[in-house]
Amino acid sequence: MWDVVGQDRAVFLLQSSLKAGALSHAYLLTGPPHVGKMTLALDLARALNCEGEEPPCGKCGPCQRIAAGKHSDAVVTSLAANGNDEDTDRESRVKIGVGQIDMILHSVSLPPFEGRCKVFVLDGAEFLSTGAANRLLKTLEEPVSEVVFVLLTANEGMVPSTVVSRCQRIELRPMGNRSMEEVLVARWGLEPGRARLLSRLANGCPGWAISATSDESIMRRREEWLDEVVALASANYEERFAFAAQLAASFSQDRGAVQDKLGVWLGWWRDLLVVKTGCSDAVVNVDRETGLEEMARDYGLAQVRAFIDDIRAAGERLSANASPLLVLEVLMLSIPDGKGTASPATRWG
Repeated sequence: MWDVVGQDRAVFLLQSSLKAGALSHAYLLTGPPHVGKMTLALDLARALNCEGEEPPCGKCGPCQRIAAGKHSDAVVTSLAANGNDEDTDRESRVKIGVGQIDMILHSVSLPPFEGRCKVFVLDGAEFLSTGAANRLLKTLEEPVSEVVFVLLTANEGMVPSTVVSRCQRIELRPMGNRSMEEVLVARWGLEPGRARLLSRLANGCPGWAISATSDESIMRRREEWLDEVVALASANYEERFAFAAQLAASFSQDRGAVQDKLGVWLGWWRDLLVVKTGCSDAVVNVDRETGLEEMARDYGLAQVRAFIDDIRAAGERLSANASPLLVLEVLMLSIPDGKGTASPATRWG
């Protein structure tokens, strides 16, 4: 049983290749965060090492060990696992480094230890350092039998083109809201109203919704982040800059959390645009419609559209390793002034 949901095309492609014995030696799974890339990669690892009749069966020893992260031939490497290597100090904090890739390449030269095939999952291929990408490229150009690489990326444009060209690309696309609602009710037993809310908030990415069903802190963080974006709209420059400094400091500790926060802000301002254009049925934050309607009255369409672009641009600049403090201060300056609200410059001081 393939655990990934909403990716029938990708599953069909891999199943067909498995049956025909025509798997690629390397795949690039591309799509937004939480869309199912890691789940599909581990599904493939299970299928390649499954002992059941219809792989992946999910019941045999290899399937269960891979699902539990305990199989020695299914190796996941990511930026979060980075340690000291040959890269510079700054680069080692923001890149998957040479040392990590060298550890993989050493393992590639050895036969599978407990399964039929070694599967190396590289989570965040866009964070490969130049040196790491060059080392990996040599192995991708000379495939090794019983070894499959699966590279995951949420930003394909930042993956070196030489690496992309050596992989078979599979795009994972967001699910529709209705389809996700049905899956959350049928497979995870959610109450329909909660399934509707989570499917909207997930933006087509089931991994986020599934995590939110079991981790209450996810929804609590969302509430905090929404409160922040509302409060910043009426804050003065001093307050905004202090917030930018705090957020920039946390970026070095948890890049993903800051990007997730910007995603929540982007969703809020998109909802303001939706409300202003009379398309309330498309609101994502359905549990805050009253607040959205009240805030939407204070802004013009052009202001909302411009700030949506500013949030998106800030996220892209942070991904490109621009100065977090500078990026976030510029974003704070870009927050539009609502009707009847004194400008930050007037209030400051």
